[in-house]
Amino acid sequence: MTAYAIAHMRQTTMGPEIVEYLHRIDATLEPFGGRFLIHGGNLEVVENDWPGHLIIIEFPDRAHVRDWYASPAYRAILALRTNNSLSDVVFADGVEHPHKATDVLGVGLGWIGLG
Repeated sequence: MTAYAIAHMRQTTMGPEIVEYLHRIDATLEPFGGRFLIHGGNLEVVENDWPGHLIIIEFPDRAHVRDWYASPAYRAILALRTNNSLSDVVFADGVEHPHKATDVLGVGLGWIGLG
C-alpha cells in the first residue's frame, strides 16, 4: 500500500544549509522510490489557519518510507533541515481503491477520539 511522508513546515530560515538540503534530498529519495507530490507552493486555506508549507512525498509502501528516513544518505542531511526549520513530520498509509468514508467504521474510531 502506498505510503507518504508528510511535513508541515511551519517556519523555515532560508540560508546555505536549507539550500544544501534541497540540492541533496532528491538523491536520497530515488533508491526508495520516493517522489514529491506536493512541495510547498501556494496553499488556499479554507478553514482555520495554516502557517508555513506542505510537503508530501509518496513511497511504494511504509517500509520504503521508513527505510528512506533511516538511511545513511538522508540522516547525513537531516540536521540541515531540522536546525533551520520548525516542522511536523508524519508517515501515513494511503487507502485501497475504491475507498469510501464509511470504510473507517470497520477499523474502530480511535483515530478520531471515539474508540
